Amino acid sequence: MIETNGRKQTSAHYSRLGGQECEKLHRASIEMLEHVGVEVHDEVARNLLVKGGAKADGIVVRLPEYMVLKALAVAPKNVTLFDQKGEIAIRAQGYNSYYGGGSDCLNVLDHRTGARRLAVLQDVVEAQTVQDALPEFSFVMSAFLPSDVDPIIYDRYQMEVMLNHTTKPIVFVSPDFEGCVLAVEMAEIVAGGAEAFQRRPFATCYINVTDGLIANQEALQKCMYLAEKGLPQLYIPLGNGPHSAGGNTAFAYAGVLLGVVLAQLVREGSPVVVPGWGGGLINVKTMAGSYGMADGQGLALAMAHYYELPTFGMAGCTDAKVLDAQAGAEIALSLVLQTLEGANIIHDLGFMDSGMQGSLALMAICNDWIEWIRHATAGVDVSPEGLALDVVHEVGPSGDYLSHRHTLAHCRDGCYPKLVDMHTYPRWVEQGELDMAQRAARRVDQILEEHQVEPLPPDIQRDVHAVVEREAHRVGA
Repeated sequence: MIETNGRKQTSAHYSRLGGQECEKLHRASIEMLEHVGVEVHDEVARNLLVKGGAKADGIVVRLPEYMVLKALAVAPKNVTLFDQKGEIAIRAQGYNSYYGGGSDCLNVLDHRTGARRLAVLQDVVEAQTVQDALPEFSFVMSAFLPSDVDPIIYDRYQMEVMLNHTTKPIVFVSPDFEGCVLAVEMAEIVAGGAEAFQRRPFATCYINVTDGLIANQEALQKCMYLAEKGLPQLYIPLGNGPHSAGGNTAFAYAGVLLGVVLAQLVREGSPVVVPGWGGGLINVKTMAGSYGMADGQGLALAMAHYYELPTFGMAGCTDAKVLDAQAGAEIALSLVLQTLEGANIIHDLGFMDSGMQGSLALMAICNDWIEWIRHATAGVDVSPEGLALDVVHEVGPSGDYLSHRHTLAHCRDGCYPKLVDMHTYPRWVEQGELDMAQRAARRVDQILEEHQVEPLPPDIQRDVHAVVEREAHRVGA
């Protein structure tokens, strides 16, 4: 049974791994933790792990299995995120799926010109407006890394923009620990205090961890800080590892389990979201990150479900550089797979070129395909109204069903995405012979022209901006 945004759909799930395979990968991760160990590059984290039962040899920490099992027993099976109005927006649990953008693309595929260029802060503003307007986007991310602000504190500007240009939940990224603290400070200003934000969190940090067996200091500091405050975190170790799908997955999940253990040692019951992608082979042809590689699909998600932990998925992204057939195929395939596999918080919609380029038009296209996927995986109404046997008895074999009142009652039930052309050829010509990329660009322009986000109160805007100004003064920007 598929669940998207909490709506149960009577369709089969897809899982690439069975229970026995997951158990073997779990055993491999435990062996790595117990006998190889993880480089823990923070003294406070090392001491906390040792106090909890781990053994340290310099910076290498080895965890016994009982620490992992104890942490898994108390780690929450769900994470709830709210919008800025205090309403529940995301229940990350089971097979619920929610979708949103990504963060920190250096370049924009400009929907107005079709040209690739460096991103600026205005692109972050426009990305929030588009994500806020698209109905299938349940959360937002910064999308772009602005080149026109101080690179040391770019994430502070991103957070200010996100808080001011959407009411949806925010997933933020910071290159340093201080950026995470300041993002939380700004969110607490908007929420009305630390307690109010902890009670109804509308923002969460995506923590990039070096890899499965190397935990960098900034990631560990963020993990402990967020756990201490009782805030949800996305703890995501990826990167280096064996060049085999199973070995790479077990390697990554050794790091995931260490993060879960650390968070629970800081505060039992601390919510941790784990990766729902990765485990794939490195692209040895390019040595670059690749969205299109098939080998790792479904592995991390199967392990997350095995542990019954909420997941941070990835879909709606492509290695293509333009909005071509490759882009369409890769975003659609990834969205279908991640939904069938039950990823919870699915990010990177609209990303291209190994994450080096982003497209607002591609976000709009993703929105249409998510609507299509929801309808394609939905349960079928087999009630008397759905089966319509009374209508068949009334109309008979050769009667006119199209004009029947039952058709009128249900004519809007079907899926009619805004950008997918379903007209006849003459009608398509009449409407300007536009391809999907052109239609998507028009949709983005319409959103940017018409969509309005309710602004924060002036005093809240001022206090949030004061945090950014304080940082700018500190670095001399």
